[in-house]
Amino acid sequence: MRPPTPFDSDLLARLAAQTRVTRRRNLRLIHDAGLGHIGADLSATDILTVLYGAVLRVDPERPDDPGRDRFIMSKGHASGAFYTTLAHSGFFPAEELETFMKPLSRLNGHPPRNKVPGVEASTGPLGHGLPIAVGAALASRLDGAPWRVYVLTGDGELQEGSNWEAAMAAAHFGLDRLVLTIDRNGLQLAAPTEETMGLEPLADKWRAFGWAVREVDGHDHAALLSAYRDVPFEPGRPNCLIARTHKGQGVSFMRDEPAWHHKVPDAAQLEAALVEIGETA
Repeated sequence: MRPPTPFDSDLLARLAAQTRVTRRRNLRLIHDAGLGHIGADLSATDILTVLYGAVLRVDPERPDDPGRDRFIMSKGHASGAFYTTLAHSGFFPAEELETFMKPLSRLNGHPPRNKVPGVEASTGPLGHGLPIAVGAALASRLDGAPWRVYVLTGDGELQEGSNWEAAMAAAHFGLDRLVLTIDRNGLQLAAPTEETMGLEPLADKWRAFGWAVREVDGHDHAALLSAYRDVPFEPGRPNCLIARTHKGQGVSFMRDEPAWHHKVPDAAQLEAALVEIGETA
């Protein structure tokens, strides 16, 4: 493994500021809608910010550019953070976030491929995103195209057997342009993953399936950037990045609390959470 790449302090400061913007806006839209998955949103925010802020080769002016990288949000229930990231990246007006979960809004609970620019696959039913990503990465290989495929899954989602079928296929075809990030916050719905269906030793499982594996702090922007810029981790092997995160990251009374999987903050809780996250400038 190469030593960590040094990054410009301005880039890291910009990513940190954008993370605060996304968390604040996400909290407000879930409060206003009265629906959402705030714990999962907050655990994935740093990953999404780094990907869209410094890694993915995408153009919001040309969301269907054939040469773009593909990003698949397999943990589609974390749509609030995803939509907020897409809006702030320029894929659609930020004002549209105010329609989140409203009747006839295209910003519904699970991201729809045919309605929202920048959404590569309609996801939400868990275990679908990685198989789709494997197919896309194989298409890239067959076409001799340079683009990569990135996919973000939850950790409880890995209990779906379709992921492991996809994992075998990706290794078999040597899809080193495929980059899986696992949001490893240790919680699913109402309990820890290890109490529901143990996943550890998770890194060893992926290595046994033929993947090259890295583990990072999923809230450390420099560590995430260093890992993504080191892809492929090993030529000829698909890439698995296990991002150790905290559900509800950024808000002390939500952090690592299963109750905030699907809970909505009231006005007082919203204000307290916004104070903790801090100002955006």
